[in-house]
Amino acid sequence: MARKPRIHYPGALYHVMLRGNGGNAVFECDQDRYRFYLLLQQAIERYSCRVFAFCLMDNHVHLAVQVGDIPLSRFMQNLSGRYTRWFNWRTQKTGHLFQGRYKAIIVEEDSYLLQL
Repeated sequence: MARKPRIHYPGALYHVMLRGNGGNAVFECDQDRYRFYLLLQQAIERYSCRVFAFCLMDNHVHLAVQVGDIPLSRFMQNLSGRYTRWFNWRTQKTGHLFQGRYKAIIVEEDSYLLQL
């Protein structure tokens, strides 16, 4: 069964969550976190997004991302795909690193960001 396409709202601010497959770690060391950070910077420049906050936990990621004209899905596909390829190369693994698609909630009130 096909998935519903995500709706794009230019200028929207999203709380994005990306979980490790099966609750497994997506960051095993500081080198992993640094690589994710570099790839995040590259994706921000490439897709003209703004990231107001991020948190890299051992088994998941939180991002506060404001998109421009390019949909969030393109930004996240680039970021998660490139990091997965690098992580699998470094750890000599294959397959999925992240559990399903990312989750994204539109932030409609500033107070929501204080709770993150």
